[in-house]
Amino acid sequence: MDILRFITAGSVDDGKSTLIGRLLYDTKQIYIDQLEAIESSGRVNEDGQVDLSLLTDGLKAEREQGITIDVAYKYFSTPKRKFIIADAPGHVQYTRNMVTGASNSNLSIILVDARKGVQEQTRRHSIISSLLGIPHLVICINKMDLVGFDETVYNQIVEDYKQFAKKLNAKDITFIPISALKGDNVVDRSVLMPWYNGPSLLEHLEQVPVSSDFNLENARFPVQYVIRPHTHEHHDYRGYAGKVISGTYRKGDKVTVLPSGLTSTIKSVELGGKELEEAFAPMSVVLQLEDDVDISRGDVIVKEEENLEVTKEFEALVCWMNNKPLKPGAKLLLRHNSTETRAIVRQIQYKVDVNGLDNILDADQVQLNDICRVQLKTATPLLLDKYEDNRANGGFILVDETSFTTVGAGMVASITHESELNYMI
Repeated sequence: MDILRFITAGSVDDGKSTLIGRLLYDTKQIYIDQLEAIESSGRVNEDGQVDLSLLTDGLKAEREQGITIDVAYKYFSTPKRKFIIADAPGHVQYTRNMVTGASNSNLSIILVDARKGVQEQTRRHSIISSLLGIPHLVICINKMDLVGFDETVYNQIVEDYKQFAKKLNAKDITFIPISALKGDNVVDRSVLMPWYNGPSLLEHLEQVPVSSDFNLENARFPVQYVIRPHTHEHHDYRGYAGKVISGTYRKGDKVTVLPSGLTSTIKSVELGGKELEEAFAPMSVVLQLEDDVDISRGDVIVKEEENLEVTKEFEALVCWMNNKPLKPGAKLLLRHNSTETRAIVRQIQYKVDVNGLDNILDADQVQLNDICRVQLKTATPLLLDKYEDNRANGGFILVDETSFTTVGAGMVASITHESELNYMI
């Protein structure tokens, strides 16, 4: 049974937490003690029903203020599929939390209040979902009960969003009218919206394809740990532990170790001490090679015919997550898979206007929650793909050198070739 990871996002009070609570409640995924706990809280809606948003708003401050502050993860399953849900905050100051939850998602649910239509946060979260390469977007027009389940209101919001989405790099967008509070079109189809002929939200989540979301063509295996037991039983054992972030690996495959360029053949693929026929993304396994090749943490094992860029300089789109502004010349730590190196921001090329998706040129600094394109240079070479080509190997994070807090999430946009670097030197 496959797993669908999805995030709920949107503007403040659009009903994200209530929607997740409704999904869990109507699919009977709530334990009795959980239901008793939220019933005893005393928070009810206008119909006298318990406040289902309490199932995800676990922090005390969230319950007191009635908002979502941090990303809450919930798990449930149906006979067709398993699900991992990330409930993201709607407030602008917590956009960085939304980026964290969206980074590993296959699908993004963007909620829109039927009374308000497309808002700034709707656009911001849609842009972030698009930049992060989330393959599937579901636009849920929520609170349809508050507009009398009016088809005209739904159609106008759909049209407004489609006009905005023309500038997004989104390939799969689905629109669903719902009422998270009442449960209409969440798990079961609503009889109050006969004009809507599509699936309910759960039906769509169960059938949306996810296997094709992983890049199974470009083989990338960043080495995290070299296993040398030094025991009598495994005296000569040398295995390379890591995660197959893209592609597939089989016994007998000819591989190249980068950046050294040394070649060998896969002797075995192991998981839990047992040999496998093959490993594919996103499995974590141990590879053994036929030859004693000098490999250490941060090296990448690729197929012999694969071409992977090795560079110290590249351009990237960055979501800035720090209260302290980002300025040209800033020195940061950059973490890419199992590699960490120092990096410097050589130039801020532009900021992205989240309302019109226009580029704001001549930006001298970047503020919290801004999205920008920057030119970076690292102290050591990195093995990169462009994010649009390989999401798993094109993303990285930026970390403050003194506090070691994550201050930015980046996506490789273009790569400067080694030959160009040599010429520049």
